[in-house]
Amino acid sequence: MSPTFFRHRNFRFYVNSREEDRKHVHVQSPDGEVKIWLEPYLEVAKNYGVKEKDLKEIFNIITERRNEFIELWSKHFRM
Repeated sequence: MSPTFFRHRNFRFYVNSREEDRKHVHVQSPDGEVKIWLEPYLEVAKNYGVKEKDLKEIFNIITERRNEFIELWSKHFRM
């Protein structure tokens, strides 16, 4: 199950089934997908084709909603 946390324009912010304990979010865009660590700081874990321009916008969104994403991640995985 991959619940969607948030949608913005063509971006879908979601989590995959439990991959690991480190909090992160996946973002799907028309060009690809990126996995971003939420802790201890925002960092790209893997990028599969997301353009630099979109990556900057994604980082801005995650920065604004970081606490919300961490809370949703924790609730989803009951941590």
